[in-house]
Order: sequence, then C-alpha cells, then structure tokens
Amino acid sequence: MSENLKADAGRAALEWVHDGMKLGIGTGSTAEAFIDALAPKVAGGLQIVGVPTSERTRAHCEKLGVPLTTLEETPHLDLTIDGADEIDPALNLIKGGGGALLREKVVAAASDAMVVIADDSKLVEALGAFPLPIEVNAFGLAATRIAIEEVAMQHQLSGDLELRKGEGSEPYLTDGGHLIIDASFSRILEPEALSVNLNSIPGVVEHGLFTGLATRAIVAGQGGVKVIESSK
Repeated sequence: MSENLKADAGRAALEWVHDGMKLGIGTGSTAEAFIDALAPKVAGGLQIVGVPTSERTRAHCEKLGVPLTTLEETPHLDLTIDGADEIDPALNLIKGGGGALLREKVVAAASDAMVVIADDSKLVEALGAFPLPIEVNAFGLAATRIAIEEVAMQHQLSGDLELRKGEGSEPYLTDGGHLIIDASFSRILEPEALSVNLNSIPGVVEHGLFTGLATRAIVAGQGGVKVIESSK
C-alpha cells in the first residue's frame, strides 16, 4: 500500500510544477514516483528542466525523457521536489537513506522552495528514530567518529554509529566518493543546534538534517493527501 501512497504524493506534487520551471529532482522511491508522474506531462508539452540529485535519479529521468541540466549550467532553481526519511512538525527532515544527502542538500539550498513528498509513515513528533546519515571523508575516519560521539554527548544523545555497508562487506560509497556513518540517536530534540555542531567537524562532509529548507510537505495517507505548510 505504501507504494500507492508514494504515487499519490508524487502526482499531487505536480500542482506546484509550472511551465518553464527549473526543478531540483530528489532521490529515492518517492522521488521516482514523482518522476513517473512528471514524465507524461513533459511528453504532453510541459516545459521544464531538472537537476538530478544522484546518478540513480539521472538514469531514471533519462529513461523517461525528462530533460536535465546541471547546477553549473543552471545554478538557481525554482523548486526542489524530494522525499524524506522523517518529517517533524516544523518540517525539519532527516534525509539520506538513499545515500544522496550531500547533493540533495546542495540542490535544495539552490532552490527558491522545497516541497517534500512522503507517505504519512514519515511524520514523526521528533526526528531520530530513523538513523541520521552523516557523510564523512575516509581520511581520518576514526578521529571523525570520535568527534561525532563528542558532539552527540553535548546534546545528550547516544546510540550506535554504524559505517554503512555497500556490496558485500565493502563500505558504501556516495556518488561523491565519501563514506556514510548512520547515527542511531533515537530522539533529536534540537535539530538546528545539532546541525551546526556536526558541520563544525572537519571530517564531516554533510549530514542528513535538513532544517529550514522545506517549505511544504505533501503527505499521502489512507484518508487522502494533505498539505503541510512551513510556519517559518
């Protein structure tokens, strides 16, 4: 049933897509549901161009005929549409379950607005039940892990820090060639402050806390689709 809900959210997001838009296009199964809904509109004459947030998204767009550009060619975007792993009441997000958090955040920050699409299982009272992805440089990994632990302690957070695995026993590598540590913090009460402190660690490339970026969430549930607007 969740796949149907993702499709519902993806279709609903088309209401905010207008002719001539420059779109950031997210990564993951819900973002792919949006691409699936967008492609027939493009085939029917809708004029848009998209910046994909991952090689996976690029391939899906190319397969369905959605025209693409890059941030080098098009550094300012009108709108990003992307999924999320968790959404709190203030539209703070955890993202990066699909491993594309760095590119997703760069693209979202280059956009005038960000619309998040999800099924209602992603709505949470507080972020953190979903492990927070932290993208790190391979150089100095042990020191970076210790620094993350120290920041967590400052925020009264604890939990396992697991190096994400890829194929077999090899570490997972992002499209940028970095590693990901998944931090099981359980309940993050101060996402903005934690975001700042994690960004102060030299070995942290980026993390999956998206604060102050989402302007609207389109959430599909058994009772239909609802729109949650940011209060900021």
